[in-house]
Amino acid sequence: MQQKLELNHIVQSFEESHFSIVTKLAMEHKAINLAQGFPDFDGPQWVIDLAAAALNQNKNQYSPSLGILPLREAISGQYQDFYELFYDPKSEVLVTNGATEAIYATIMALINPGDEVIIFEPFYDSYLASLKMAKADIKFFPLEVPHFAFDPKNLENLITPKTKLLILNSPHNPTGKVFSLSELSAIAMLAQKHNFYILSDEVYEFITFDKPHIPIASLPGMKERVITISSIGKTLSLTGWKIGWALAPTHLLKAIHHVHQFITFCVATPLQVAIAQTLPKLNTYLVDLKNSYRMKRDYLVNGLTKLHFEVLEPSGTYFLLAKTQKNMTDEALMKKLILGKRVAVIPLSGFYKNSLENKQYVRFCFAKKEETLKLALDNLSMQATLSPK
Repeated sequence: MQQKLELNHIVQSFEESHFSIVTKLAMEHKAINLAQGFPDFDGPQWVIDLAAAALNQNKNQYSPSLGILPLREAISGQYQDFYELFYDPKSEVLVTNGATEAIYATIMALINPGDEVIIFEPFYDSYLASLKMAKADIKFFPLEVPHFAFDPKNLENLITPKTKLLILNSPHNPTGKVFSLSELSAIAMLAQKHNFYILSDEVYEFITFDKPHIPIASLPGMKERVITISSIGKTLSLTGWKIGWALAPTHLLKAIHHVHQFITFCVATPLQVAIAQTLPKLNTYLVDLKNSYRMKRDYLVNGLTKLHFEVLEPSGTYFLLAKTQKNMTDEALMKKLILGKRVAVIPLSGFYKNSLENKQYVRFCFAKKEETLKLALDNLSMQATLSPK
């Protein structure tokens, strides 16, 4: 019998994501899913109608690999209008299959085996997988609970001459933190002083409440060393469309595009057509979006607080963290809520690699219909009230 051929060693090290594990458990026990980070409602009908029209207007063949020019122009216009940042739509804008592909393509374009990359903990899990595929030397820098702040001096102590990239995520998943101008300025100073790139994941840029989102590329001297990544899925509640983008100086974007063209080559053409027509109309839509998510956030925060959860109120995203019960890990509380209350949450430890403080919180997603949130709170209030304090 022939010996079984081995798979890629890096891929073999990957484990099933905590999202998949929790979702399976939630489905098995018919729990209300406040774990996964996507809405249980559809995006605006007028945007869907634009896509339907494009399907019937012969917009169904491959697009240019960079993305259709009207969409790249619309993305460029958005950054000018909102942030006074100019990106050349012909050479500094790339349309990708969601932000996740943009993250992977950027890392593969920039990182050689052994290059050091710093990521803040907690972190979105695709960062780690992409960095492993690139054989990067990964350095983890934990944000300090409960406010997820950091000391720039401690961050600088982690930097070496081999440091090539820092990954920034603001507004931050899973904590809901929005990095302040002073924090971004400290990171920018270190990037310029020690000469490294920043990959800035800004997919929740328009879901903020108490603090404004500031792209780090807008800070003095930073545009040339920042790869800004975002997408429209979170903003429009159309996460299945997977329309994302990367913005970078021409020489960097060219390398990222070279990776992209051998992964997906291009993104669904009719959806690009729809989004190109949507972006110029965002201003009016965003007022209602923020008000809607602010009401959902406040409703869930108040409801959980009445049930004696210690809640960390988020400044952005559609996630919030709640502290676990005394002497109970986040995974234990997650199982208790699914099995005993039929409500699914995500353990924060799934977003960490090294920190010892990672088992204190669970993440709730409030991108849900009002009736879904009410039903979840009703379930949590049944029988003996949970008291995480």
